[in-house]
Amino acid sequence: MIYPDNCLDRLGFNEVRQLIYKHCLSPMGQYMVGKMQVMNKYDQINKFLRQTKEFKNILENQEPLQISAFFDIKTLAEKIRVEGSYLMEEEVFQIYLSLQTVFSVIRFFDERKDIYPNLEALFEHLPVEKNILKKIETVLDAKGKIKPNASLKLQEIIGDIAKGEQEVRKRMDVIYKQAVASNWVADGSLTIRDGRICIPILAENKRKLKGFIHDESASGQTVYMEPEVVFTLNNKIRDLEFDKRREIIRILIALTDDLRPFGPLLLSYHGFLTKLDFVRAKALFAIEVEADMPVLVAEPRIKLVNARHPLLFLSFKEDRKTVVPLNIHMNENLRVVLVSGPNAGGKSVCMKTVGLLQLMLQTGLLIPVHESSEVGIFDNIFADIGDDQSIESDLSTYSAHLKKMRHFVAHATPKTLVMIDEFGTGTDPQFGGPMAEAVLEVLNNKKVRGVITTHYSNLKLFAGNTPGLENASMLFDNHEMKPLYVLEIGKPGSSYAFEIAQNIGLQKEVLILAREKTGTNQNRIDSLLVDLEREKKQIYDTKVNLSNQQNKVKNLVAENEKLKLFLEENRKTLIKEAKLEAQTIIKNANKLVENTIAGIKENQADKVATKELRQNLQKELVQHQVKEEKKPEKPVPLTTAIEVGDWVQLLNSETTGVVLEINRDNLVLALGDLRSVVKKNRVQKISNKQAKKVVQSNSFSGRISDAIGSFTAELDLRGMRGENAIQEVEKYMDKSIMLGFPFVKLIHGKGDGILRKLIREYLRKYREVNRVEDEHADRGGDGITYVYFN
Repeated sequence: MIYPDNCLDRLGFNEVRQLIYKHCLSPMGQYMVGKMQVMNKYDQINKFLRQTKEFKNILENQEPLQISAFFDIKTLAEKIRVEGSYLMEEEVFQIYLSLQTVFSVIRFFDERKDIYPNLEALFEHLPVEKNILKKIETVLDAKGKIKPNASLKLQEIIGDIAKGEQEVRKRMDVIYKQAVASNWVADGSLTIRDGRICIPILAENKRKLKGFIHDESASGQTVYMEPEVVFTLNNKIRDLEFDKRREIIRILIALTDDLRPFGPLLLSYHGFLTKLDFVRAKALFAIEVEADMPVLVAEPRIKLVNARHPLLFLSFKEDRKTVVPLNIHMNENLRVVLVSGPNAGGKSVCMKTVGLLQLMLQTGLLIPVHESSEVGIFDNIFADIGDDQSIESDLSTYSAHLKKMRHFVAHATPKTLVMIDEFGTGTDPQFGGPMAEAVLEVLNNKKVRGVITTHYSNLKLFAGNTPGLENASMLFDNHEMKPLYVLEIGKPGSSYAFEIAQNIGLQKEVLILAREKTGTNQNRIDSLLVDLEREKKQIYDTKVNLSNQQNKVKNLVAENEKLKLFLEENRKTLIKEAKLEAQTIIKNANKLVENTIAGIKENQADKVATKELRQNLQKELVQHQVKEEKKPEKPVPLTTAIEVGDWVQLLNSETTGVVLEINRDNLVLALGDLRSVVKKNRVQKISNKQAKKVVQSNSFSGRISDAIGSFTAELDLRGMRGENAIQEVEKYMDKSIMLGFPFVKLIHGKGDGILRKLIREYLRKYREVNRVEDEHADRGGDGITYVYFN
């Protein structure tokens, strides 16, 4: 049950209906859109939703489903039921085009068996009777006109007409030339009058030519005459035209008689086309509003995730704005959501979004929500929106509200969805508030579901203390003084009456008087609500920041796992390559030693030659020498007693601090900007000089100094594989850019030029790179690349 009658209009469903109406191709589809009803059967709703979803998938996947011609063949099928009636050429052609569409659609789904089961059900057990098309094709051509050879008699008649017209043209040409030669003709050529070819003859010469005058000029100086001989031939042609028309009608009557037995089947095809047009229009609307199919449940509950009001979405889309999505849920424990907050904060839009989406779903329409949303089915949908006062019915605004409340209370069930806007307004708040509270209590006892908007404090307090009811508020930025249109369930919202009034520039004395008249308790409550709103906003911002940080951590963990996996995969390869390189070095070293010994023997231990050979050996040794990394100096602990102002270091740590206080076995330390209490036995005393070194090494500037000192503007990549070389270049480039070097030198060797090409392609992604150049030909040429930075 939908109550009141204007509920669909007030919630915006009729506007949605008009938008779907525009997507229909035929009057039949538009008729079905106009007849859409709110359903409450699970299977029926589920079938309509799935049909629309499947057609939406077809459109989005750009499947080759050709639907271009829809005609009302139901009217034509009913026309041929009458014996002796016949269809006109264009009517037969409409049936032909419509059946072509039907058969192409059925063929499309047959080729995709079981992919779109709900759409296939639309033509289940519907036969494909192609004999209808064959019968029509024997009579009509591709443009829907009667074929000249539709019958032998028609073919003969058309041939006789062509011969007669040819004879008329010959005779007319001869007579016209004679008239021109005799100067009987006025200015101009042959012309048509009353469907007859005529010669323009000067009025004074009209008796010199036998024929029939069909017209004359306005001045009367020219008459339009059809020669007597041609007149007789034209009459014969006219008779043949009548014969042709009678033969065409006879052919159409015969064709209609052939189609008459297929009347019931044509009605079935009409029904299929109508449903197909209807589903297509719903699917196009779903794409337009970015709608999806939620999880449909039989219970009366709602869980909307990222829901958007479709009409507001389309309006904002034109203005290139985005709608703030709505997240709301109602179930057995949280049945009624009482929404409060500032005016123009989005309370009514929130309520109307829930109501409109529920109506759309129960009429078989997809709704603009995330697919994880869950929506149940309600037997009753009640709405009290807007002012329904009536002069004719002698109803005031409040009386109209009370009339609706009476109906709500009388017919409410656990499967009822109630939407009430500005609950309790229209009368003295002193009495309207308690009346609204009483109605809300009765509705809650009947376990209805609903969304209610209000400004009344007593309703907020009642919702906060009553199971089944829950306060909610629309978030408001009280610094910027503007609504955020975000629904927050759990706490009531302030109306921000004074803040909004102050923001729009209402005079200060008015605000002071208003605060005095409001009362201390009410001001205190409103202030508490404002503070709560501020805290909610801070918590919301914190949650957003925390979520962003968690996402960053997840990404870093994932990246770390990838790197770990990569290192694990390449570890064996690196070890193998290192062993091969070591074997090569050892072999070369053995050769060098053997050559050195042989050289000494050959030169008979000549001092100069021996010295030169030893220098070559030493140079090779230095070239393959592994430099030992400098280990950081560990501070030497002092044995003297610890006093205030001394530097100490935590055991098993590089953390140092200054002693501020000594309380028995406890020390109060200054660790940078922090203050900490540490046991004496957990620290060791160090000298001021050692402390400065530790602090400097741990500082950012110290780390940068070490990095600059250990950095060389040259990277050797020779012998590396492409992937390994690119990884080394990436790390090296990052460090070079960070340390601000003007240029670097990459040694990759010549070879086949593959590594050189790979590295230079990779360098293009750096905006900081100004240019790359080869080394001088004498010093390595294109085996070395210089990279210059901006």
